[in-house]
Amino acid sequence: MNIQQSYRESSASGASPVDLVVRLYEQIVEDLRQASLAIEQNDIRRRTKRINHAILVVGHLQSPLDFDNGGKVARDLETFYNTLRQNLVQVQFFPSKPALAQLITDLLAVRKAWVEVGRAETPAPTSAGGSVRSRAENSDPEPNHVRMNWQG
Repeated sequence: MNIQQSYRESSASGASPVDLVVRLYEQIVEDLRQASLAIEQNDIRRRTKRINHAILVVGHLQSPLDFDNGGKVARDLETFYNTLRQNLVQVQFFPSKPALAQLITDLLAVRKAWVEVGRAETPAPTSAGGSVRSRAENSDPEPNHVRMNWQG
């Protein structure tokens, strides 16, 4: 086992389900950033590998959707994941850095929503000096996002 995988497994073991979802979004974003670099460097093999991995992670996000209990949210996420997968396949065949940048923006916007869900589910403990910020709050690097052309 490599060091990165070992770190991921140990950090994920104490994570809440929402934290794990946030981490999966972060993984997709990293895959797409690497794919964008691969396009820039004309590295077809690396681009293909990273986009394929992103598609696999989308499947991990999509597979546990509970349509009986999740209602509209589950259906909207299903639509989002299907659209995301289609766009990833499109970029695989027609490489485009702007298309990847838009997907990253869209993913970061949905990731931010999941961070908010995590905050709502787990209020930060307070001390005499005020509240303690969660890891998810500290890891939100990009506050301004644009929504993709998806009706949800």
